[in-house]
Amino acid sequence: MTRFIFVTGGVVSSLGKGLASAAVGAILQARGFRVRLRKLDPYLNVDPGTMSPYQHGEVYVTDDGAETDLDLGHYERFTGVASRRSDNVTSGRIYQTVIAKERRGDYLGATVQVIPHVTDAIKSFITADLAGEDFLICEVGGTVGDIESQPFLEAIRQLGNELGRQRALFIHLTLVPFISASGELKTKPTQHSVKELRSIGIQPDILLCRCDRPLPESERRKIALFCNVRSEAVIEAPDVDSIYRVPTVYHQHGLDDQILAILGITDVGEPDLSRWERILRLITMPEGEVSIAVVGKYTGLLDAYKSLIEALIHGGLANHVRVNVSWFDSQIFEESDSLHRLQDVHGILVPGGFGERGAEGKVAAVTFAREKKIPYFGLCFGMQMAVVETARNVAGLKSASSTEFGACEHAVVGLMTEWSKGNETVTRPVGGSLGGTMRLGAYPTVLKPRSQAAEIYGAQRIMERHRHRYEVNIAYRETLEDAGLMLSGLSPDGQLPEIVERPDHPWFIGVQFHPELKSKPFEPHPLFASFIKAAVDHSRLV
Repeated sequence: MTRFIFVTGGVVSSLGKGLASAAVGAILQARGFRVRLRKLDPYLNVDPGTMSPYQHGEVYVTDDGAETDLDLGHYERFTGVASRRSDNVTSGRIYQTVIAKERRGDYLGATVQVIPHVTDAIKSFITADLAGEDFLICEVGGTVGDIESQPFLEAIRQLGNELGRQRALFIHLTLVPFISASGELKTKPTQHSVKELRSIGIQPDILLCRCDRPLPESERRKIALFCNVRSEAVIEAPDVDSIYRVPTVYHQHGLDDQILAILGITDVGEPDLSRWERILRLITMPEGEVSIAVVGKYTGLLDAYKSLIEALIHGGLANHVRVNVSWFDSQIFEESDSLHRLQDVHGILVPGGFGERGAEGKVAAVTFAREKKIPYFGLCFGMQMAVVETARNVAGLKSASSTEFGACEHAVVGLMTEWSKGNETVTRPVGGSLGGTMRLGAYPTVLKPRSQAAEIYGAQRIMERHRHRYEVNIAYRETLEDAGLMLSGLSPDGQLPEIVERPDHPWFIGVQFHPELKSKPFEPHPLFASFIKAAVDHSRLV
């Protein structure tokens, strides 16, 4: 019997509902329960795939090829449970589904309305594709009071009634701000947020109160009194020095005990949080540190690189070091006198991206890493720019470029219009829709025996997640390899280059996929672990 925990947020946005949901999943999992997490997003886009990184942050891609909210990355990193397409839905997709059914006549001539048709579609999404999990934790995006969230809140209200008190629980995350002028924590915003939630028929069972200092018992009782919850169910959610401390802090404040008590679950042992305690020891007591330069184009909003940031931390955990990241907008390196700013770093990473802006700066960063023998890691676009750099500066093809930037004489990177997925051939019409038309999700790669990539993975065949439209042109393989850039990973049919490396360099690897999406604190991705090890080795030389 699956129990449902609904997580809502109030007062202000960006309080960390995604992290809170992930932490709830982690501590329930530590008690031996099977969990799955889902996200309801209120915006009208069908998915975040066509949204600017500055609008939405990172697009998190699942194995089955869904472009989803970045919170699903938190879910996977905290629980290790692989997310699926069925774990994220938007208002756009809900309305798309409802309208398609109306056009087919599935509603038998009825007037299609938000209640019951839209809310029924939301409830169907929440309860579908489960496989006997003990808990389904469902996060509702947005802030209570937003007009966009109302259909989702109404749907979980209905579902709570249908499931009954033993199977449904509501957690509301709010802010208790400190007003420095009066020297007080203020509970009124939380009271008003709960009042708004109760006005639509949802009585929260647990309040998670974000605060930057301890919540006094008097304020806890006050919140409980005015919000109609028990004092023990008002849980302090303090600011912490690492997101990986959140599960242990929530347990210390009794969150999991309250969840089990409210749902009537007894005879459950204490959670095993040993792996989280180990991670915290590594974070707080590193044996050294390294400096990594990330040369990107969306550095104005670091949420655009959320999984990358975490994967670098994980690589540090694997090597018992703290990773200090220096962020550089790639455009600054289009002026050659700026490259000296990379002189003292121990590793250079060029992440994914789209479009021509800043591309030449990324190529310049690749050149610097290759010539100065600094460990280099290129992800997706970062691999493509490594290929362009080798073609231009080593192979002598000065006009080499990507057709993403326009027509060129030597298109070492070009638009992919057809590729294989299992036994199917997938085609993308040129000039067609942008949404959902990239090579998305997990694809296999065959590694060259005795290559550095094969040694790092300890395998000959791997599966990694992709999100891109352009590919390295296999026709230039001989030219690139003659210039010292080995194509060490290919698609099973040998037509799509997936990994490149330079055997004449201490550590120079580019990958067409996004390994950061599969890294976890308790299971660092092998490429990130190896990259940080190379950075540690380089730090001893400078």
